[in-house]
Amino acid sequence: MTVCASRIPIFALVLGLLAATPLPARAVPPGGHGAATDAGVVSVAVAADFIHTLQDLDAAFIRTGDGRLLISAGSTGKLYAQIRAGAPYDVLLAADSATPRLLVRQGLGVAASRFTYARGRLALWSRSPQRVDNTGLVLRYGKFRHLAIADPKIAPYGAAARAVLRHLGLWRTLQPRIVRGEDIGQTFQFAVSGNAGLAFVALAQLKDPAFTAGGSYWIVPQRLYAPIDQQAVLLERARHDAAAVAFMKFLHSPAARAIIRRYGYGVD
Repeated sequence: MTVCASRIPIFALVLGLLAATPLPARAVPPGGHGAATDAGVVSVAVAADFIHTLQDLDAAFIRTGDGRLLISAGSTGKLYAQIRAGAPYDVLLAADSATPRLLVRQGLGVAASRFTYARGRLALWSRSPQRVDNTGLVLRYGKFRHLAIADPKIAPYGAAARAVLRHLGLWRTLQPRIVRGEDIGQTFQFAVSGNAGLAFVALAQLKDPAFTAGGSYWIVPQRLYAPIDQQAVLLERARHDAAAVAFMKFLHSPAARAIIRRYGYGVD
């Protein structure tokens, strides 16, 4: 039986929940309203793997003078549910292509705006420097108590991790040792805290300039899982919002693409 996240130490849970909780990228200036409808403020719902990249993009976007971002992060599935429930987001940066496509079909996204802003890469990581080999054999022969993955039902990186384990014939074998994070941010924190000896994470999390934990990792070959095409879509409520439209245009710019590439994402 799969180990539930609730059975790991409370400290890891607290860290994980903090990582998964929507939060603004920057504080609203004194006297500002901070609402998604404020002129120049773009409310962006973003998959957890991309939050630090988006914060760098926010700084660059501010320099254009076209606006600034209010960022909420979580699993793509959770953000989709919030949008369906009426959450006042202007833009969704998903960790898949299916969710933006679905929003367009449901009349909640602007069809012409949908595009792939990044291609995600999956990595197996441990904070122990010598634990992960360069072929992933640690999954089969290594000694570890817990393997953390994002919930495959709501997190595209979790679905990719499940595909890898199935491809390797280890999905059923490792079930007793798997712990599930709500999103890739919480999953990463399980491994950072040491409560999971191994974790399937986004390569971007390891490429983050602020990441200093070191450790060892294996970049999972693309042939083991379907491409993680991460798509953006302008939500219908912001179709005529100048700042939101400007931000979507900015994501296509060489400056934005250079930032995204720096975090280890593929950019077509």
